[in-house]
Amino acid sequence: MHDDPYKRERRKQARLDKLGTNDPHCGMCGESDWRTIEQHHVADHGRDETVVLLCRNCHRKVSDDQKDHPAPFASSEPMLETIGHFLLGLADMLRTLAPRLYEFGRWLIDYARKVEVMP
Repeated sequence: MHDDPYKRERRKQARLDKLGTNDPHCGMCGESDWRTIEQHHVADHGRDETVVLLCRNCHRKVSDDQKDHPAPFASSEPMLETIGHFLLGLADMLRTLAPRLYEFGRWLIDYARKVEVMP
């Protein structure tokens, strides 16, 4: 069987076009394989169009967290509810990233203390 040598490249470029970048990375873990990157709606799909790129694993985790967010309430003010869901979605992502943020922060401070200060 002879595969079309351009088939994979066309599929890749179509995916990159959909993601809006030729260099996609997961905003949480750094995964960069274009086949695993997806768009995640921070405030949950249908509430706001703000998306971040996440790999399938990270996307599943934060999407599952969104299932614990409050259900829509018909008589609430839509913009306030959207902002609330956006903040909850962002908090879910930051909760997952917090250990890495501490690790990077501590490493940076330790490194800074080893670097000579120029007079």
